[in-house]
Amino acid sequence: PAMEAVRVTHEGRQVVQSYGGGGFVVSGTRYGGSILVFPERTLDWSVTSASGVVGSVLDPVMAPDAAIDLLLVGLGSAGGVVDKELRDRLKAARVAIETMSTAAACRTYNVLLGEQRRVVAALIAVD
Repeated sequence: PAMEAVRVTHEGRQVVQSYGGGGFVVSGTRYGGSILVFPERTLDWSVTSASGVVGSVLDPVMAPDAAIDLLLVGLGSAGGVVDKELRDRLKAARVAIETMSTAAACRTYNVLLGEQRRVVAALIAVD
């Protein structure tokens, strides 16, 4: 069953409206599976578990044109940790990272987006 994340909208911004059932609804569009949510676009993300957050899976977040300050990583139902090498690469790219459950990441992303923060959410889908 999908859980509602927010009822508000931010004009021209990607808002996570609901999560669960193996996917998300972002600004009226349904995505099956995990996603990367930038303020202006949402991308499919191949990661299915916390152990998969390694290597190049976050390269879109570190791209020079991404221009973000904070990355929220929703690591499924229980949360978890992100690979140290990947954390170090994010730090070198001047991107702060916070890990939490997917539910908390959805809510936090929407709040920070409303505050005009430069934030991206990397969200692992939950049932």
